[in-house]
Amino acid sequence: MESKSSRELGPLQVTVENSNLNRAINQLKRHMAREGVMKELKRRRHYEKPSIIRKRKQKEAARRRRKEARRRGRFV
Repeated sequence: MESKSSRELGPLQVTVENSNLNRAINQLKRHMAREGVMKELKRRRHYEKPSIIRKRKQKEAARRRRKEARRRGRFV
């Protein structure tokens, strides 16, 4: 069972403070990049063969495992 991030529970929101619209736009871009929204949109633009999907998911899983191993190695 996957745990849901706080972002999945609600919409992506950015507040505009002191009518600083450029800062709010930059914050929105950072949030979208962190959540992987742009990556997902680019990926969905074209058909992806099932074999390519499997390979991509395997690479992503290996990357997550390496990242977790690095994180555990530093704090253990």
